[in-house]
Amino acid sequence: MSEFILSVLRESSLPPEQVGLATEAVEFSLLCLLAWLAHTVTVKLARSAARRAATATPTRLHDRIMGSGVLRSALHVVPASMLYTIGPLVLSSPAVSSAIMRGSEAYALIALAFAANKVLTVARDVYEGRQAARRFPIRAHVQAARIALIVGTALLTVAILTGKSPVLLLGGLGAAAAVLLLVFKDTLQSLAAGVQLVYNDMVRPDDWVEIPQHGADGSVQEITLHTVKVQNWDNTVSMVPTFAMVSQGFKNWRGMAESGGRRIKRSVHIDISSVRFCEPELLERCRQIQILKDYIDSAEAEIEEHNRVHGIDPTNPANGRRLTNLGIFRNYLIRYLQAHPMINQDLIVMVRHLQPTARGLPVEIYAFASDKRWVRYEEIQADILDHVHAVLPLFDLRAFQSPAGADVSAVAGCIKGERLVARA
Repeated sequence: MSEFILSVLRESSLPPEQVGLATEAVEFSLLCLLAWLAHTVTVKLARSAARRAATATPTRLHDRIMGSGVLRSALHVVPASMLYTIGPLVLSSPAVSSAIMRGSEAYALIALAFAANKVLTVARDVYEGRQAARRFPIRAHVQAARIALIVGTALLTVAILTGKSPVLLLGGLGAAAAVLLLVFKDTLQSLAAGVQLVYNDMVRPDDWVEIPQHGADGSVQEITLHTVKVQNWDNTVSMVPTFAMVSQGFKNWRGMAESGGRRIKRSVHIDISSVRFCEPELLERCRQIQILKDYIDSAEAEIEEHNRVHGIDPTNPANGRRLTNLGIFRNYLIRYLQAHPMINQDLIVMVRHLQPTARGLPVEIYAFASDKRWVRYEEIQADILDHVHAVLPLFDLRAFQSPAGADVSAVAGCIKGERLVARA
């Protein structure tokens, strides 16, 4: 072949010194044409076979593989093999033949790397379509595998083109290891953090997380190598560094979602000046509340027996034990919550006093709503607090409220009216 091309070119009008170069150019062009024809024929045959396979076994996995371009990338190995195999036979120059063989090896390696990258994408998409992906997301691991694939391919490509061993190249990189660690510091930290997040089951897609340091409060949408994508409840999106979630900490509400209820922890501030001992009229009025009648009867009998046994003088309310309107109110709230159909009775149900403040005495409701959906939970909580504020006057109690402008105006009007009456 080379002799035929050389003889044809010698008979042409080319100068003798350019005949050798032109011969190599024609040989290389002919070789590339053969490789292109082999690739074209192979692609058509592969597509035809893939269509027949798709008809015989119609599966979503097959569609994903064909749609991802894995086969198209892998078939580039065919022209690379053609160049590697036929190159020494077609090319007359040993130097050009050696360069073409090295280039075809590098070409095949890069084609396989592209195919492997697309296989990783298909595997990730297939895995994320399963229920297990919620517990063990692999997106960050796929990204790390891609980085390793790119670095390995680049190292082997350089080794093939230079004709040196990859081990020697790795040894030469030892002096630059510190620089590489500095360059890839964030990537390495993110990779380690991603492994901790996934294998310690710290966060999953669709988890509700709070990360105040980064203004994130919402649902986790995606966990990647470098960032965690959080869609906030106001429909904004926060991109939180993966490493920051491990180093700075965050709150995950998954435990609440998987438990039997969502916590209600709200306080009613009682005006301390309205707290007093119960008079017979108030006790009689409270007995008309069905859930309190048995409690008041048993409490009165117990207190009367206690005071009698200890010889307490009943003429002064400060002596011995007495019922108070706040104590009855607190017991009423406990019984009200225990009878509420939307409160989970298997979890804590409690009403307690907190430390008194300048805003009065906080009486805190601590219980768990059985419906954890946000809107429904807020409705349940609001209904309970509405009821609590509405029944306060029945126990002769007042909720504390800081003076408003209308209160100040009313006081000023009263003072002004008293002065006018005094002058008159």
